[in-house]
Amino acid sequence: MPHDELKQRVLRANVALVEAGLVTLTWGNASAADRDAGVIAIKPSGIPYDQLGVENIVVLSLPSGGAIDGRAKPSSDTPTHLHLYNAFPGIGGIVHTHSLHATAFAQAGRELPCLGTTHADHFHGAVPVTRPLTEAEVAKDYERNTGRVIQGCFESLRLDPMDVPAVLAHGHGPFAWGKTIEDAVENAIALEFCAQAASLTWQLDPPACTIPQFLLDKHFLRKHGPSAYYGQR
Repeated sequence: MPHDELKQRVLRANVALVEAGLVTLTWGNASAADRDAGVIAIKPSGIPYDQLGVENIVVLSLPSGGAIDGRAKPSSDTPTHLHLYNAFPGIGGIVHTHSLHATAFAQAGRELPCLGTTHADHFHGAVPVTRPLTEAEVAKDYERNTGRVIQGCFESLRLDPMDVPAVLAHGHGPFAWGKTIEDAVENAIALEFCAQAASLTWQLDPPACTIPQFLLDKHFLRKHGPSAYYGQR
């Protein structure tokens, strides 16, 4: 079957979101890119996760999004995914959820600051929140404009999307990504944990501040930097 391995990985990633408690009902999706083949595979729109099979996964061309394989209608967030793949060439997988605590930050229009080393292990600084979409942006090309606003957020803040592999779409919810779809799932899990930990930290200590830059750098770079030494070789 064409692109079968890619579709299997996308299926496993979507199931992993449910198992991690990041998805309620059908509120979420994951996609993966095969840049050599010029395609992405993505969850279909509105199909319950317990009914999801590899035969439902939709394959589209990259960058245009033309249908290649699959009879189902792709996720309604597909234009956002396509825009991010085209804007951030280093990413190979994208996850969008409405996980509780990260969504709360998005609804509050508040970035997720780095309050501790757990956050710094995955994100080299605060996870930003986008500006709200305008009425015109929502009325026409809403999902594509969501991607455009995410791209604009990273450009205005001069953030490397591989150093901060997540964003909070204002009033909407979190998106996370990675070099692979498996990395994207891991980053989505980390994002939700860090959002929950930040909320609890502020309950215990409302003035709690971010950790110093030298500690943030140490934790991020020992895991992701050119001289990283975390984990096994």
